[in-house]
Amino acid sequence: MIELIHCIKRGLLSLMFIQGILILFFFLFSQKIFAATETQEHSTTTFGVSLVLLGTLLLFGKIFNIVEKFKQPIVLGELIAGIILGNLIYLGISSFEGIRENTIIHFLSELGVVILLFQIGLESNIKEMKKVGVASLLVAIIGVITPFLLGAFVVGPFILPHQHPNAYIFLGAALTATSVGITARVFKDIGKMQTKEAKLVLGAAVIDDILGLIILAVVTALVKEGNVSISSIISIIAKAIAFLAASILLGDFLAKRIGDLFSKIHSGVGMKFTIALFFCLIYSFLAEQIGLAPIIGAFAAGLVLDPVQFKSFDYSSAIKDVESLAKSANSALKHKLDEFIEHHKHKHIEDIVESLGFFVIPLFFIYTGFTVDLKVLFDPQVLMLGVTITVVAFISKMISGIAAGKDVDKLLVGLSMTPRGEVGIIFATIGRTLGVLDDKIFSVIVVVVILTTIIAPSLILQRLKRTEGKQYAT
Repeated sequence: MIELIHCIKRGLLSLMFIQGILILFFFLFSQKIFAATETQEHSTTTFGVSLVLLGTLLLFGKIFNIVEKFKQPIVLGELIAGIILGNLIYLGISSFEGIRENTIIHFLSELGVVILLFQIGLESNIKEMKKVGVASLLVAIIGVITPFLLGAFVVGPFILPHQHPNAYIFLGAALTATSVGITARVFKDIGKMQTKEAKLVLGAAVIDDILGLIILAVVTALVKEGNVSISSIISIIAKAIAFLAASILLGDFLAKRIGDLFSKIHSGVGMKFTIALFFCLIYSFLAEQIGLAPIIGAFAAGLVLDPVQFKSFDYSSAIKDVESLAKSANSALKHKLDEFIEHHKHKHIEDIVESLGFFVIPLFFIYTGFTVDLKVLFDPQVLMLGVTITVVAFISKMISGIAAGKDVDKLLVGLSMTPRGEVGIIFATIGRTLGVLDDKIFSVIVVVVILTTIIAPSLILQRLKRTEGKQYAT
């Protein structure tokens, strides 16, 4: 057995070595490869080169999943991968510059953020959100309002003078974000998901996401309409809330009926996936039609869909196999298998959508990193601005801990709300797409996201060690 393990290890090392050689070969000869394709017909070149670029982005992004070995979220590695590829031009490698104007890759990256918000909606549960209590709601409200006000009306105008007011508004909006995925990962890794602090923070983070999306809807509409009157703001907020409420009520009514209808045509997993994706894309379209960001529609679609609405469809063959096994198992094992089956039936929609997410979601973050200019990012002024705003980003979220209530570590709650992660990047990207944020401010926000994403998990772990008086593996 030991010898077999050693053989497997040697095989894996050999495979990694071969992959490294292939990647090195690609980089060394990429100029010739792309130069050769440019001599072909335009249509062939466009599609063929797009495939090569797409494959390279995905592979390079996966290589940088290594950041998980250092207890950092994968999103950080994908951003770094994109930043490196996007700045190879400074080393004389221009092969990847075509990515900037490639409509196929741009579309897939935009689809990635839609699917990401759809997944977050699927993972959110309206009933569970009602149970988190007033404390989570207050923490979320303070955790959104404080950074927005500080970013938009205090720090932004003070350290970034002569910018358009819309730029300050988007800076404040980007600072409202909390990455629930990063926060949850820290608590899960040390077995603290059942603590009061963890439940409160995760509940607050979900509410924070909803409030953040409403703010995004408001600032996006304000930029498009160019009107900042109080009546316009109230109208946009009402529109966003009404859309979410109507989407949930109408979708809850329609989803099961549409699902039952199409299950009569075919009850396979493929049809189930198609119905789920249909809701995601249609809701995204409707949100855009009324002046909201498509990701708000995707989030609403995720909230709407529930496993109960898909009971008329088949489940995966793996679940069926376990069900067959459970029938012949003893009572104790049958109970465990039934729990396993129920869990995976409940998560089945999320699981089948996740497969699409593995393809398009990394593209969004790699593509976003690709657009970051290192000359701007390593500008001393940008770094100083980034560090300054990062300090404000920490303080403004930590203040939210004061609403955590009794018998709860308020500082731990505040710290747990500080990682910006993928949500901050989404806000910044939309701001730049609308022409509100220039490269300088966009790079400042990227610096803030990277620093909060790296620093926050370590601070949370240190606080847990101090309050518990125990040593946890890091």
